[in-house]
Amino acid sequence: MSTEPPLTPRRDFLGSFATGIGGVALAGLLSRDGLLAGARESHYAPRARRLIHVFLQGGLSHLDSWDHKPRLAKLHGKAMPEEGEKPDVFGKKIGAIHRPFWEFKQCGQSGLWGSALFPHLREHMDEFAFIKSMTAPSGNHTPATYIANCGFNELAFPCMGSWISYGLGSENRDVPGFVVLADPRGLPSGGPNLWGAGFLPGQHQGVRFQSSDNPIDFLNSPRKISEATRRARYRMLEEMNRRHLAERGSDSDPLRARLASYELAARMQLAIPGVVEVAEETAQTQALYGMEQDETKDFGRMCLLARRMVERGVRVVQLWSGATLAQPTWDSHGELAKDHWREAVRIDRPLAGLLTDLRQRGLLDETVVVFSTEFGRTPFTEIEGGKLGSGRDHSQDGFTNWFAGGGVKGGSEYGATDSLGFRTRENPVSVHDFHATTLHLLGIDHTALTYLHNGFERRLTNVHGHVIDEILA
Repeated sequence: MSTEPPLTPRRDFLGSFATGIGGVALAGLLSRDGLLAGARESHYAPRARRLIHVFLQGGLSHLDSWDHKPRLAKLHGKAMPEEGEKPDVFGKKIGAIHRPFWEFKQCGQSGLWGSALFPHLREHMDEFAFIKSMTAPSGNHTPATYIANCGFNELAFPCMGSWISYGLGSENRDVPGFVVLADPRGLPSGGPNLWGAGFLPGQHQGVRFQSSDNPIDFLNSPRKISEATRRARYRMLEEMNRRHLAERGSDSDPLRARLASYELAARMQLAIPGVVEVAEETAQTQALYGMEQDETKDFGRMCLLARRMVERGVRVVQLWSGATLAQPTWDSHGELAKDHWREAVRIDRPLAGLLTDLRQRGLLDETVVVFSTEFGRTPFTEIEGGKLGSGRDHSQDGFTNWFAGGGVKGGSEYGATDSLGFRTRENPVSVHDFHATTLHLLGIDHTALTYLHNGFERRLTNVHGHVIDEILA
């Protein structure tokens, strides 16, 4: 008779691993840091419990989407008027004024203007709180994208999603607190640092999911690995962590993060397959997200996954539209009509479907949806000699972002650019203000959410930022 111990079923092993020596050690460490309870108290009553952040890489043209400027049509083909200081733009090529590439119309009971670039989204105009006076400190894609997501243009600073995960904890121990769905065509300019935890504990970094049937690499063990081999590896891993903990005690932050990641990985192997199984959604729901059409199915799946994740307690989900500069993006120096339309078709119907689905399920009131980009585009085309071209340059001095859902005043707008949409002229809003407002909606005081690093009490908003109370419901 064989003396080999009986094999432990995978589900039983994972459960025992999560509550074994690694779990005991982790519980002690997390208890010391006040993290054991998972979800933590906010600074004040939150208006929303979760965040879905949609980021458009490359620079969406506010003048062709949300910021209606009739004067552009009147000056179409003419030189940029000499009003105030000379334009200082990224490409240094100042062509003629170009009218909006799409027609605008007033929508909903609010009567706010939206263009035909987003025909489905503009039907939700009464749910949006627009910030039409955004400014950015950089007109270069990579640093501007870092600032828009992390508050700084240097590497190794935590992104907003990581700060929120650190500040509020998780609502569900079996799923990550912060999930990222990157564009399946490629990573954004700046790469994974854009959802990194920086100097915060490693368990707060964004976990990247893929919008495919295999959402996480290596989630499942290879078929050729036997149960006995898997069991031996887990046993060895547990023993290594026990020795490491005994040697280093409670002073090892890397060990703390490693234990947390292993524990979460074990639980995810059981929980995630059910989260990403979109095939169980009805055909009607899948059609709402545009998953039956080639142009919209990729982003539609991302949006549907976002809904399923926040439904199951994921605190922050970030969706990326646009890849690096060598791949399709919102950067439109040449053929803006072609480039923007290609990108808008991919996201318009799925995003509108997400808003509809959240509303129907009673989730929108407790979920804030943020739609942002790193900067806007100029009112003039990018071509030398004052000639009329077909693309627009970067514009960091005035562009548009919006909020929808939990805690915001739908059908509202704050701030304004000048008559050409080039520079902010009323109530300028910085990236720090935008971050402070987002945190406020989740019940976080941006001045109180800090972390001691290299002798500095660091925070997402640095030493800046104020909440935009005018858009709050």
